[in-house]
Amino acid sequence: MLAQRNEINLQLLKVCDAALLGLTFWFAHFLRYHKVIVLDRIVEIAPFPSFVWMLAVIIPFAPFFLETQGFYNHPQEKTAWRSMQKITMAGVWLFVLLGAAVIFLRLEVPSRSVLILFAFFTPCVLMLREQFEIANYHRKVRAGKVGERVILAGEPECIDSLMASLTPVQKMEMRVEDRIDMTSCSIEDFISSLHKHSVGRVILAFKRLDLGKAQKAIEACEAEGIDAWLSTEFIPTSIAKPTFSILGPRSMLVFRSKPAAQWALFFKNIIDRVGAFAGLSLLAPLLLLVAAAVKITSPGPALFRQRRSGLHGAPFEMWKFRTMYVDAEQQKAELQAFNEMQGPVFKMQDDPRVTPLGRFLRRTSIDEFPQLVNVLRGHMSLVGPRPLPVYEVENFEQTIHRRRLSMKPGLTCLWQIRGRNSVVNFSDWVRMDLEYIDNWSLFLDAYIILRTIPSVLLGIGAR
Repeated sequence: MLAQRNEINLQLLKVCDAALLGLTFWFAHFLRYHKVIVLDRIVEIAPFPSFVWMLAVIIPFAPFFLETQGFYNHPQEKTAWRSMQKITMAGVWLFVLLGAAVIFLRLEVPSRSVLILFAFFTPCVLMLREQFEIANYHRKVRAGKVGERVILAGEPECIDSLMASLTPVQKMEMRVEDRIDMTSCSIEDFISSLHKHSVGRVILAFKRLDLGKAQKAIEACEAEGIDAWLSTEFIPTSIAKPTFSILGPRSMLVFRSKPAAQWALFFKNIIDRVGAFAGLSLLAPLLLLVAAAVKITSPGPALFRQRRSGLHGAPFEMWKFRTMYVDAEQQKAELQAFNEMQGPVFKMQDDPRVTPLGRFLRRTSIDEFPQLVNVLRGHMSLVGPRPLPVYEVENFEQTIHRRRLSMKPGLTCLWQIRGRNSVVNFSDWVRMDLEYIDNWSLFLDAYIILRTIPSVLLGIGAR
């Protein structure tokens, strides 16, 4: 609730956890090095300097992964089991990163026992630290040290709605000194209340924004050196989340309807590029073999290239193995009556334009493998809404459907693991894409990738 103070506390907690995890890693090495605990057959292990590269990964990235999993959010409102889940998922990503360093940088792990001990001690240390934080918070509550003095001003129903939306912990963080009805109160009475109660913050809540009164109230707070928080309830949104930013010299109220976790998106981009490069390297012989088979079994190029809509609708040339005869686009108009999809997308079971080899490639999803080149070039992601042809996007009947373009298109998505071509209503397809966008996380991407593997191998929903 107290954004500035909470941000400082968050950074301090991350520094504290980084130090605790560094000490925990050193302690794990100490126990193994002095043979207090031995989990492998190696008698002697290398001294601590040989493990420093792992410490260099753990200290900066462990708090980052904990934050992305929401470990630091509302500790007083979480159960111990929920905290353990978040610590576990952060640990999985940390060990994935350590594994990537071993594979791609060819770094050595001198003793797995140290990592096992570290993995065992870490949840205990973090849970104890969190419980200490909660106990300290409750102590401050009992001592009356928690709660910032604030004034609530605006329309009474909006103030009531705002307070009803807060959790008990959030309410404890505020000590409401006065509630001012700005529809009947003068600005002079508002200023008198500021002087009387000596608060550090005023929260303004309007359903129908009175720019004149709001501006005067903010100017009064500015003159007094008091923070003024303006609720955005007067601009109702169902999805977009308002944030504040600066553009040049001007203050901007930003409404986001897509993920804003820049560091997480940065790592998603790295994972995409590394994954695409690794996939192309491993699949190169298969890709060459399939390309030759496509050329031999039907006249035309091995690759099918088509303009698809990418991020924010920007067109790009998508690659896939050709699965149809070369005149497929010309035949589409004649087959439009057999379209099984409700919406702008064309899908048809037993499509006569598909070659015999093309049916096999589609059923096994091998035809999609060349899109790894698109991922490597940055046009696509490993996970994201499937890219649609530009002309299909132009025929969207509902503007809200274009929100699926707010994230980079991907090789796989929720649609891929929930039936694929068995989904015949385009609105259901879009609903799954928006569900992915609204709930996006690196963990969700990993979940979809893991679920895609059996879907592809078993050909679930494929045609």
